[in-house]
Amino acid sequence: MTAVNRPARLNRTLIALIGLLLLVAGGYAIAAQRGWLGWVDRSAALTPGTAAPATWVFYAIVVGAITVGLLCLRWLAAQLFRMPSTEKWQLADEKSVGATVLSSATAAAAVVADIESFDSVDSASGWLSGPGRAPELHLIVTARPEADLTELRRRILGEAVPRLRQALEVGVIPVTMELRLTDDRKSARVR
Repeated sequence: MTAVNRPARLNRTLIALIGLLLLVAGGYAIAAQRGWLGWVDRSAALTPGTAAPATWVFYAIVVGAITVGLLCLRWLAAQLFRMPSTEKWQLADEKSVGATVLSSATAAAAVVADIESFDSVDSASGWLSGPGRAPELHLIVTARPEADLTELRRRILGEAVPRLRQALEVGVIPVTMELRLTDDRKSARVR
């Protein structure tokens, strides 16, 4: 699990637990309906008595359903990929008279444009996180299917990243990179 995708383990665990719970509940309902459970009477009413429940029960059910629905929407929104917020870096020392302020998005846009100029790259996105003196570069690069990924990785780490290091005047920039291939089947169908 990378630092970029921290909630992945929690999400997978919660999805697995909810799925297991639903499987158990469904299996219990099927077993009860088939009469396989000795302690459940198939002919018994689901709720005791024939009178309608109190009005507050309906309101509680509606509030509970709305709450669960909103929590599900929030969880779904959290699954979407979000980049970290941009930071403003001050590139001058405290002793200098003037100051140069650079947005991390501006620096990331420059390295992305550099990578997109490579022959085998269809698109790229990237962002810089962390403080200005110790930034971390995160890249998602989409290449053509015929691209040599080893060579592409070598070019990115050997050409684009050193230019960024030189521009930011830092010695080391840790890089996380995701390389994707363009799907020819999709591009062939879209006209």
